[in-house]
Parts: sequence; C-alpha cells; structure tokens
Amino acid sequence: MTQMLYGRFPTQSAGAKPVSRLVQGSAFVNASNEAEALALFDAVYDMGCNAFDTAHAYGGGHSERVLGKWLAARGCRNQVFILSKCGHPNQDRDRVTPYDIAADLHDSLARLQTDYIDLYLLHRDDTAVPVQVIVDAFNEHLHSGKIRAYGGSNWTAVRVQEANEYAAANGLVGMTAVSPQFSLAVPARPPWPGCISVSGPVGQAEREWYASQNIPLFTWSSVAAGFFSGRFTPDNLDSFDYWLDRVCVDSYCTPDNFARLERATQLAAERGLTPMQIAVAYVLNKSPHIFAIIGSRTPAEFEMNLTAATRHLSGDEIRWLESGKN
Repeated sequence: MTQMLYGRFPTQSAGAKPVSRLVQGSAFVNASNEAEALALFDAVYDMGCNAFDTAHAYGGGHSERVLGKWLAARGCRNQVFILSKCGHPNQDRDRVTPYDIAADLHDSLARLQTDYIDLYLLHRDDTAVPVQVIVDAFNEHLHSGKIRAYGGSNWTAVRVQEANEYAAANGLVGMTAVSPQFSLAVPARPPWPGCISVSGPVGQAEREWYASQNIPLFTWSSVAAGFFSGRFTPDNLDSFDYWLDRVCVDSYCTPDNFARLERATQLAAERGLTPMQIAVAYVLNKSPHIFAIIGSRTPAEFEMNLTAATRHLSGDEIRWLESGKN
C-alpha cells in the first residue's frame, strides 16, 4: 500500500503530533449519510490518514457529531489531529466575537466527544474586530487546554501578521496555521463571499511570507470545485445548473485555467495518473508547509488522492503546469 506523507505541527501539548499531509474533509457529512461517513473514516484512517477537517457550521453540526461518534468507537482520539472551525457568519450577522468563539467551541467539544481540539480556526474574518480581541480570546482557550493551537480560515497574511505581532509584544501565543484556497487553477473571482485564495502569482507573496514564518497552510479545493475532473469544457459551460458546478464555471473556467488543465492532462498521461491527481500532487509538491484538505467521498477516492500525494513533481514541471498560456 502507498505510504502516507506526514508533516509535523507544533501544538501546546508536549512534543508535536505527526499530521498526515492529506486531511480528510467532512463538509459533506449530514444526517442522511452517517453510515457511509463512519465507514469512510475507518478506511482512510487505516490507510494512514490521521487528520480530519470539520467545522461548527458543517451539516448543522452533524459533521462534528459523526466524527465524534467515530472517535469514540475507534478509541483513537490521541492519535488523531482534529481541525475544526468557529465563527461562521449566519444570515443575521458576522460572528467573529469572543462570545461566538466560546459558544461554538463548547458546542464542538460536546459534539466531538473530546476535551480538546488540536487546531481551532476562525472560519472567516471580520476586519472591524481588532486582532487584539481575537488573540486574547483564543489565548484564554489555549490556557484552559480546550484547544492546542489556533489560526484563521480565509484570513489575509496582513491580518495574521498584525495578530502575531500583537501576541509577541504581549507574551501571548499567535496564530500558528491558516486555511486559504490554493490550487493549480487560479480563481477569477472568489468562489463565495469572504474566500481568500493564495493561488497563482497574486498569492505568491503571501505563500512566501507564511513559509518564512513557518506557518503551515491547510489549503482547500485542490481540484478547484471539480475543474480538473474534465467535465468542464469551453463549449459546455452553459449546461451546468447545480450550485457547485456553477461555482466552478464562474470561478475557474477561464482560458488560462483551461490551458493549465491541458498541461495537467498531458502530464497525467505521461505519469499514468489523472488530471485530478496531478492537481493534488501540484499542491503538495509546491511547499512542504502545505497540508491539503480533500473531500474524498469513498475509500477509492481517498486512495487515488494518496497515490497523488506521493508523486514527485520537479520544479520545472511545476512551473510548466503553472503557465496559463499554450
């Protein structure tokens, strides 16, 4: 069996827990597919994946509940790295406040049937809230032991730097991870409001800053909402109605990205892989600081991603793939 790649993520606990660089996502888990999700978690864990991504907002809380049920049944909590998220806005208001962070955290701990979360991220940012308020709130939860590390999902590097400068000046712990969008396909516009991407040349400065600070990136949408599946062509874009397909069409279906898809397809044929596997390999070969959150729905899909994760791409191949021109 293909061996899982691991990175090391520093936490507030003694030492550092090895973390699989493929992180199994659970945004799709809901009340109707619990049995399938439990079987999937078993299968990916047996293949070496010990990192799972979830959030307070996913599935009305069912994502965390099912993951918690699995953790309890499997008895593997101390071997597993849990990334969860709080403070997602609702239809009424933004929710980046100490109250919402605490409320979501206590919900998540109960749902996950655990007394700590390895990495807790703010799902979105609200730039009207000073970073001091956020850093102070998270440090309270670090001190209590309820979280081992914290950071931001869809935060800019500028705001992360502000937060960490405040933390350093005040003897506090700063943000130690960020979760932006990153893929070979460069989004022409955010997939949804509040999304922050570090893809392409525009994101290079942020990627380099995070690497210089040894801040790992837990990136999402490696396959760009299915763009690398081959289902989308310049001639059929008007035929898609499903909301996620429309995200792909509106955000990723550009001439430059179709050129990248063509190159990925060519390299895939040479390597005996699929374009989607090349897209995953690209993300993990781009930097050792990157962990890829993937949404495998079946053990077979996860195994394909695992194969991709262990394929080396040279610097020349990466630069060739990144070119948006034929």
